[in-house]
Formats: sequence, structure tokens, C-alpha cells
Amino acid sequence: MEFRSLQYFLTVVQEENISKAADILHITQPTLSRQMAQLEDELGTQLFIRGRHLTLTDAGVMLRRRAEEVVSLMGKIEDEFENQGEVGGIISIGSGGLNASQILPAAMDGFRKKYPKVQFQIYTNSAEYVKERLEQGLLDFGLLLEPVDVTKFDYIRMKETERWGLLLRKGHPLARKEVITKEDLVGEPLITTNRESLQREMDSWLGRPVSDLDIFATYNIITNVAMLVDSGVASALTIEGAVNLFGSDRMVFRPLYPELSMTSVFAWKRMQPGTGTAGRFLEYLKSLM
Repeated sequence: MEFRSLQYFLTVVQEENISKAADILHITQPTLSRQMAQLEDELGTQLFIRGRHLTLTDAGVMLRRRAEEVVSLMGKIEDEFENQGEVGGIISIGSGGLNASQILPAAMDGFRKKYPKVQFQIYTNSAEYVKERLEQGLLDFGLLLEPVDVTKFDYIRMKETERWGLLLRKGHPLARKEVITKEDLVGEPLITTNRESLQREMDSWLGRPVSDLDIFATYNIITNVAMLVDSGVASALTIEGAVNLFGSDRMVFRPLYPELSMTSVFAWKRMQPGTGTAGRFLEYLKSLM
């Protein structure tokens, strides 16, 4: 399978039309159609449902994800080799909404003032997805909420703790309380994390499975469900750092009592980055901690 075929495939996916994609790629429509047919033959499966607009089959969706990863990784390799003689290129960092991430803006700003040719790429998702991209080499660094398996990584444990609590609409009766107890959660429609490791921590805090509560929905990152909390249909169990992203005066955060707190780690793939731009950034970040 040629790398160019994957690039062509992603352009077709984006445009949902062979002719439009061919124009962007500066090749003829029959040539691009032939390339896509050859790709399907090579993989032994249909990738597109052909109609007025092309849509992906399940196999096409799977290939799109892998193709995006390959193209991203190839771009990263090219960028690293192009910038061997100078401090430049792209530093990619993955993180969720964590208190510990507050160190990143100052670190990024200070480092770029020293090395103006540096750019940053930010990836926001839960620890599992960030960890997966770290393992694949698609990210230089990841800020991961524990508990998380870091056996494949080197890391720095961050000093800041991540306190759990309940994100509520301001007019909710529980918003008048300073802290939220286990008893307060009974009978409340709740939105909670879908991370199994975090659910186990919550089970331990509750003294019973969190699934025994009235679970309205689950999330991978809290930003996806802020609108549900804001509408008043449910309240969300989340960490305080994530709440700071919203800036809404219609929602409030109340910590759990007894306190439930966790730590996070700033991680990178073992044996990387020892040198280069990412390595310099790591040393600069350490100097600020």
C-alpha cells in the first residue's frame, strides 16, 4: 500500500466526492477513481458507499482512522528531520482538563520566545486516548490523570492534585451546599466518567458501585456534557480542573466530602525525547517546576 494512496483516500473522505477531490489533488477524476478501486482491491473490502455523496463503510471508517495516524506520523518524521540543525518544528502535547495543565501556557510561551520557529500542537482527550497516541508516536508528551498504566513511559508526577466534585446548574438545590456527600448523590441524575479505572476509584469512595446511582450518561471528556449540566437535566461528577475550562456563571462546582483527589503525570515515551526540540522543551519545563 502506497503512502500516496492513503493521502488520496483522506482527500476523498473529506470532500465526499471524487471529482472535487481530484481537483484538489490536481489529478484526473478517472485516475483518482482507479486509485480508490485499487485500494479496495488491495484491502479486499469495499471502502465507500457510492451515491451522490460518498459515505464510508465500516471498513472505510476504520481505514480513515489508521490513515490519519499514518499521515500524522509521517508528517512528524519529516518535520523532525527537516529541523535537525535548528530548534524548530512542532511539539505535540495531549491533555484533558487538569489543574496541572496550568503550567503549560507559561512553559509554551517562554520556550517559544527563546525559539520562535517552534509551533505547538494540542490534543485534548481522556487519558486513555492521549496514552494511545503517545504509544503510537503521534504525541511527544501527555498529561495523564492517574490511575493510568505508565509502564511504557518516563514521566514527572505533577505537584497539583485533581479534586473531584459535582458540577451543578447554579439554581440546583445542592448548589447551596459547600460540599457534596455520598448521601447527596442518591436519587440525582448524574453524568460520570466512562474510564474504568476512575469508576473503580469512585466505587471505593462511595463504598458501593457507582452504577447503583442514577446514571444519566457517561463521558470521556467533561466538555462534551457541559451543555447537559447547563440545561439542568443532570449534574456531572468531574474534576475541578476541567470545570475551569467553562467560564460559565450558570454552573458551580462543589467538592466531594470526604475529599477524593488524584494526581497526574506528565509523560513521554520511554527513551524519548532525549534530544531535539522536544527534549529541549522537556528540560525547559523541568526548570519551571
